Amino acid sequence: MPTYLRSKRAVPAAGLVVLTALAYAPVLRAGFVWDDDVLVTKNTLLRGWDGLAGIWLRPGSTLQYYPLTFTSWWAQYHAWGLAPVGYHVVNVLLHGASAAVLWLVLVGLGVPGAWIAAAVFALHPVHVESVAWVSELKNVQSGLFYLLAALAYLRWALPGDATPRTRLYALSLVCFACALLSKTVTCTLPAVLALVLWWKTGRVSRRQALGLVPFAALGAAAASLTAWMERHYVGAAGDEWTLSFPARCLVAGRALWFYAGKLVWPSDLSFVYTRWTIDPRLWWQWLFPVAAIAVLVLLASLVRRVGRGPLVAGLAFVVTLAPALGFADVYPMRYSFVADHFQYLASIALIVPLVAAGAMAIRRVAPGAGSRVAALLVTALAILVWRQARVYETPEALWRATLARNPSAWMAHTNLGLVLEESKRLDEAAEHFREAIRLRPAYAEALYDLGNVLAAQGRLAEAAEQYRDALRLDDRFAVVHNNLGNVLVMLGRVAEGRRHYARALELDPGYTAARENLAATE
Repeated sequence: MPTYLRSKRAVPAAGLVVLTALAYAPVLRAGFVWDDDVLVTKNTLLRGWDGLAGIWLRPGSTLQYYPLTFTSWWAQYHAWGLAPVGYHVVNVLLHGASAAVLWLVLVGLGVPGAWIAAAVFALHPVHVESVAWVSELKNVQSGLFYLLAALAYLRWALPGDATPRTRLYALSLVCFACALLSKTVTCTLPAVLALVLWWKTGRVSRRQALGLVPFAALGAAAASLTAWMERHYVGAAGDEWTLSFPARCLVAGRALWFYAGKLVWPSDLSFVYTRWTIDPRLWWQWLFPVAAIAVLVLLASLVRRVGRGPLVAGLAFVVTLAPALGFADVYPMRYSFVADHFQYLASIALIVPLVAAGAMAIRRVAPGAGSRVAALLVTALAILVWRQARVYETPEALWRATLARNPSAWMAHTNLGLVLEESKRLDEAAEHFREAIRLRPAYAEALYDLGNVLAAQGRLAEAAEQYRDALRLDDRFAVVHNNLGNVLVMLGRVAEGRRHYARALELDPGYTAARENLAATE
């Protein structure tokens, strides 16, 4: 690329980053929220060189094998410790950089309204969850490498770039590997690239297809490893994930419309959405997947009239969302089938054609109004992002905002209860634990949490009953046995308490507290 062209593109690209940083300014006051403790603040792997080796060489030492993401956290920990502002700045800058690279991709493809489409991606409030939540460095880092890989591959595959072809292809493959090592949802890139090539040229040449083979192989391997780890390490196994294939089709169809709806009208955004009750016997639930298929069939039938673009956009949206549509088991399915951060990359497939269509329509109808409409759109989205970002300032703010949108979120009640318990607001904490149990009676964790609060209040007999109820649901919680043992000893039932200490050690031989408690009762 000529030097003058690079400098000409530097200013709009930098503008996207600055615009993103301004809209996300509230997150600079935010702290750590849910999952950030497991992944960052209490993750001992980030402390030294041995941990870095474990991140890369010992799958299972982290819940998910995303070694490049954990390496980024490792580097940040050694740069600024546990000061949350540094982690938030990195997320914001990566998201802004992704918008800039997306703009370069769209310019190379000749998409109308390319800069506005990239700005909408940067400022769409549905992406606040990915940017303002430290844990979702997974999304913004993998997204940047995903877009860099797409940019390099398309310059290699399509004519018009003077950069040596071999260098471009190698760069694309390396960036794709980095994307997979950051988050494997990016495994869908080869399919999306094939769709883009077909959109631009009407075919995928033999050279282009062979070029995608290594991408597909890497993506399939990474996806298989992640699926295995979700089941065996993250815990995506049990009744919540026991869905028939027809039920999974219903989830997928409904999720597609849910995500499209949130992109077009981003209202009532929530950290946790209601988990739908899926029943293949209810005819109306089949309307969602049938309507989704009907739209794709319609777009296919209109290819000769309106071109390949709309069909490619629809297919790319479905393909990119595929890992999160319910056919693969992931842990969040325990409490919801959808989440805003699931459509971080997939949103591009709808944002771009909608903005491009709007840009072309304005040029035809009101040629001089384009800049004013764009300014209004960008301003409105920036305001929405600013407001939504404030939700992530504290864990309490996050869970209260979640419950305001979704009062039936038992997981939010539990986590808010834990926050309140930590700040010694025990009566309030107990109320939320009880509400979580009411919403989900077979909820061993909430029963245990309620038992802890009751024990802290000196209501030992009631605490013991909650612990027993938790163990009736699942006898494998060593910590529940230990705490029940403590309560029983305080109630004078030492022999019974010792049995629970012993059971805790049977379940977890390295449980130091249980061993000390057992020794103290001898």
